[in-house]
Amino acid sequence: MEMIAKVLIGLVAAEHIYILWIEMFAWETKGKEVFKGALATELFSATKVMAANQGLYNGFLAVGLIWSFFITSSTWSKNVAIFFLVCVIVAGTYGALTASKKIFFVQALPAIIALMALLFL
Repeated sequence: MEMIAKVLIGLVAAEHIYILWIEMFAWETKGKEVFKGALATELFSATKVMAANQGLYNGFLAVGLIWSFFITSSTWSKNVAIFFLVCVIVAGTYGALTASKKIFFVQALPAIIALMALLFL
């Protein structure tokens, strides 16, 4: 059962690496497709630096989750994973409340499922 939690955590980390890539390196191309309707097309160029900053933070979340796989103490590994999953949940919930409800389902819900698996499986 622990493997299920690790796979789910890995998927959340992979999602945040993907978000990092979009926001830091493909904002004016793939970003326009992914965030279509959330931002006027002409604003992607003007918000490129802001998006890159957001991407960096998403990268930190991913690295924290990946780091939890390499911690030899099972207690600390679990605690670090919990911390970073809660950070993702908070970020996704805040995004859903302030930007788009879709963010909850794309970002927060997978982290909630991974956290539940980590705590209860």
